[in-house]
Amino acid sequence: MNAAIDVSRHRDAVEFADGVYWIGALDPTLRTFDIILSTANGTTYNAYLVKGSEGVAVIDTVKENFSDEFFARLESEVDYADIKVIVLNHLEPDHTGALPELMRRAPQAKLYISQRATSMLKALLRPSAGVFEYTTVKTGNSVSLGDRRLRFLHTPFLHWPDTQCTYLEDEAVLFSGDVFGCHYCDKRLFNDLVGDFRFSFDYYYAHIMRPFKKHVMDALKLIEPLKLKQIAPTHGPILRERPRRYVTHYRELSTSSLSGEIGGDDQSMVIFYMSSYGNTARMAEEISAGAGDVEGVRVSLYDLEGGETEPFVDLIEEADALLFGSPTINGDAVKPVWDLLSSLAVVNLKGKLGGAFGSYGWSGEAVKMIEDRMRGLKMHIPREGLRVKLIPTDEELDDCRGFGRFIAETLVGKSPQKAVIDFADLA
Repeated sequence: MNAAIDVSRHRDAVEFADGVYWIGALDPTLRTFDIILSTANGTTYNAYLVKGSEGVAVIDTVKENFSDEFFARLESEVDYADIKVIVLNHLEPDHTGALPELMRRAPQAKLYISQRATSMLKALLRPSAGVFEYTTVKTGNSVSLGDRRLRFLHTPFLHWPDTQCTYLEDEAVLFSGDVFGCHYCDKRLFNDLVGDFRFSFDYYYAHIMRPFKKHVMDALKLIEPLKLKQIAPTHGPILRERPRRYVTHYRELSTSSLSGEIGGDDQSMVIFYMSSYGNTARMAEEISAGAGDVEGVRVSLYDLEGGETEPFVDLIEEADALLFGSPTINGDAVKPVWDLLSSLAVVNLKGKLGGAFGSYGWSGEAVKMIEDRMRGLKMHIPREGLRVKLIPTDEELDDCRGFGRFIAETLVGKSPQKAVIDFADLA
């Protein structure tokens, strides 16, 4: 089982369970995936073949320009006439590129996709690919290959709405789609043989799965009860050694640690600010003091001048309310605030309370711009942002305390909401 392997030296299918084969492709030189992901080790496009007494199933395909490699491996084991089932766990182009040609070569095969995948199938395939007949499936549905059965698990938004997993019951192999995957290309193929891919695994989770933590937890409820001998994702190593630890790690990555620190009943408010002459800083301190007067709210205050913004993403993800303070410089908010706001695409902020504040000298656009960004992230803005011209007066500092108190009371349900219309809620 631990013998050396180098799949780059041949185009044969690789058997890793009884009658179960890897027929994917290697892309070692890829350095950027979907524009946003760095792929220092390239990636793999994993596809699989399952032989049964009454036919063969193909599970996922590869990116179109790697089709030759896919078909060569498939042909090394089966004839196209033997293919009875094609399963697509996810319809992104890197998994469906070879589908039109596969259906042309195996027209008798039945295509199985999730119920949410129907519109995507039509959108992703070229008109010249023709019209495919397909069967939609959901959790609990299965398909027989005679002496073995494939069972489907609906796992939406991991990371597209159409995502599902497929479980081979007799061999306890989970074909997990993008779940438990990573962009890490190694010709040795299996997690007990490849190099150290922990960074790639966590990096992939952070950028692909993290925004959908709730859906990860829902999927784990389906996956954790399964007997698991191997996990076969669509990217990265096949997890054949201690596959359960990757499931456990997903739960750890998706579980909030904040409640263990502040208590399950408390709400968390985080205030970030940057100040040119100390005026926005004074506002932030008074807002924090006002919010801190509300029982059940734990307030944290961070000056963005003190360091990098990336470490704050974890705080933001677990916070219940987020406030951002910035002076207006050249008609804009300051760069560290934008850097932090732009890093939040990997975090689900929908429904979190938000607010903006800042001192200004002329027109004060920063507060409105920050609010617009928060609404774009689907946060709820219960009160119009607070602006102070130049040095705040004692009365304006009182307003700051009131602003913080209002947000905190809204957070714990003590204050009437909708002080301003939140257009994100209307979308």
